[in-house]
Amino acid sequence: MKKQFELIATCAAGLEAVVGKEIRNLGISCQVENGRVRFSGDLRTIIETNLWLRAADRIKIIVGEFSAKTFEELFQGVYALDWENYLPLGARFPISKAKSVKSKLHNEPSIQAISKKAVVKKLQKHFHRPEHVPLMETGAEFKIEVSLLKDKATIMIDTTGSSLFKRGYRVDKGGAPIKENMAAAIIMLSNWYPDKPFIDPTCGSGTFCIEAAMIGMNIAPGFNRNFAFESWDWVDKTLIQSVRDEADLKANYDIELDISGFDIDHRMIEIAKQNVIEAGFADVIKLKQMRLQDLHTNKLNGVIISNPPYGERLMDDELVTKLYNDMGKTFYPLKTWSKFILTSDENFEKKYGSQADKKRKLYNGTLKVDLYQFFGERVKRTVE
Repeated sequence: MKKQFELIATCAAGLEAVVGKEIRNLGISCQVENGRVRFSGDLRTIIETNLWLRAADRIKIIVGEFSAKTFEELFQGVYALDWENYLPLGARFPISKAKSVKSKLHNEPSIQAISKKAVVKKLQKHFHRPEHVPLMETGAEFKIEVSLLKDKATIMIDTTGSSLFKRGYRVDKGGAPIKENMAAAIIMLSNWYPDKPFIDPTCGSGTFCIEAAMIGMNIAPGFNRNFAFESWDWVDKTLIQSVRDEADLKANYDIELDISGFDIDHRMIEIAKQNVIEAGFADVIKLKQMRLQDLHTNKLNGVIISNPPYGERLMDDELVTKLYNDMGKTFYPLKTWSKFILTSDENFEKKYGSQADKKRKLYNGTLKVDLYQFFGERVKRTVE
């Protein structure tokens, strides 16, 4: 089987640089592209990136790339790839996804069917099976994806399984939650460090608080979940356990963190408490039912991150306007605090009453949103 792999980490638009930085922090060189980051490595690389990347969606193996303007070219291109180095006899290999953008081949079901036929024929030849006898697909699953962009086909195998945003701690989510990897990315885009106070005044199910605790303690986000590659028989189970053990040693469970989450809805606070307990942070994260307007603190140099209700998440513009106006008035006295607010409302700054120092375009699913960034006045804390 393969020893070296061409890999990509997929991510939401706007988060490519964040994922690229994460990969480089693992000591891996990479190239940032639209919606993904390309890199290469061995089996350890696949394990580590799945385990450690906070902002990515999936890690995929690139089996091959080629031009395909006709179905014959697609068939021959897929057939020419070295499938025998990935798929053992008996493997299940659905063409789980086909996507075509600006390409002559645009019928996605046909793309799936022809790609499947090409892989089957290649494996029948390699394993000396007659063409009229179907391959038995009873083993581990290798989900194959076919992407066509401007007539260039990229053939991939998903190593992740359920998306990386599924950390495993979310017992309940309430309404319109932010994905865990988006929350982690926003924290990494902020100027928060573990020695600073952290507040989410509209915490909902607690995602920002939990992700901050995981970052603060340097806990690998994939530590408590499984991945698709773990069922593949050519993946060394001892190596997987070794990488997991190394991750556990890197965690700092003793660090003191000041993380608080508030929400006006007592039901959301109860959900957040369940999620915090499941994540193992019951003694780390402070949660309380409270109106945003009642927020006040004498602490310095903290960070507020908020994903307030917006768009379809709130009934009418009048309520949105009042919420954002109250937010601006409530945060105004906190001069040394930095505030990072995610919303799709293009009139947010007017309603908030202040212009952001910086604005970053992101996508929360398919919804275009902006991260409004207000930087606090830095004050040195005196040591008594």
